Amino acid sequence: MMAAARMGAGIIECDVAFTKDRELVCRHSQCDLHTTTNILTIPELAAKCTVPFQPATDSTPAKAKCCTSDITLAEFKSLCAKMDSSNSSATTPEEYQYGGPAWRTELYDTCGTPVAHHEYIELIESLGLQFSPELKTPQVTMPFQGNYTQEMYAQQLINDYKRHHISPSRVWPQSFLDKDIFYWIQHEPAFGKQAIYLDERTDTEEGYKAAVASLPELAEKGVKIMAPAIYALLNATEDGELVPSEYAVAAKEAGFDIITWSLERFPPLAQAAAEKDYYVQSFTSAVGKDGDMYRIVDALAQKVGVRGIFSDWPATVTYYASCMGLN
Repeated sequence: MMAAARMGAGIIECDVAFTKDRELVCRHSQCDLHTTTNILTIPELAAKCTVPFQPATDSTPAKAKCCTSDITLAEFKSLCAKMDSSNSSATTPEEYQYGGPAWRTELYDTCGTPVAHHEYIELIESLGLQFSPELKTPQVTMPFQGNYTQEMYAQQLINDYKRHHISPSRVWPQSFLDKDIFYWIQHEPAFGKQAIYLDERTDTEEGYKAAVASLPELAEKGVKIMAPAIYALLNATEDGELVPSEYAVAAKEAGFDIITWSLERFPPLAQAAAEKDYYVQSFTSAVGKDGDMYRIVDALAQKVGVRGIFSDWPATVTYYASCMGLN
């Protein structure tokens, strides 16, 4: 988070999940602790995992599944955070810790500090920046523990900002679940008017068409901001130009602001294009060198007219925004 702030990010994200004692924490996925922390190397906590570590054999890869809901907030805070990685050939928890792609460095992968949601709020507030919490889709059956409902979870997130006296104008709550967006619009309209609908319906051809067709109805229901992945907003022409997609055009026609994700989540562009990576799958013929990253950013900003871009390395976007005089 501090690195993002130093690179000029004005809005910083916390992916929100809940612990066993129903406290909110920042974690990219509710059940990624086995690959993003050292939990498997702490026997008393590893034993609490949904799926404890199982070593690789000649015929099966190593596996484990550890969720924030397996442990308490205090136990979560005792962990060391690390880059998301694992070794499917591991025969010990220690061997399982590393195995990220070659294009990511683990040189600086020391014991990171796991952050509770309230700590994230306090940190971002101290920096004078804005907040974008994503209510992560639960990977456990809801209601959790029999009576913790999805609605309670969505409300708890908002309550944390109220408790810290944060203006709703500085909060951009997100969810992949439309029911979360509708809940905020109905029950917390001051926050709901900036709610971001993360749209992954575009992942299939049929879903893409349905998503485009649904945009006018979503606008009528009060949704203001749509956020599909980068590939859903751009296409490539035969001569290699990046142009707005059908979704991008329809979203603008329906009156939406658009945010997209996630720049630089993918490998170097030559590799990403060759592998038809998820994030660039719709325009691989138009990119292939590192400098094309700025062609992507420029097309999103100038042709699609996005309001913001989530990025794993904010400096790329903030440099562009500064050069172009964008907020």
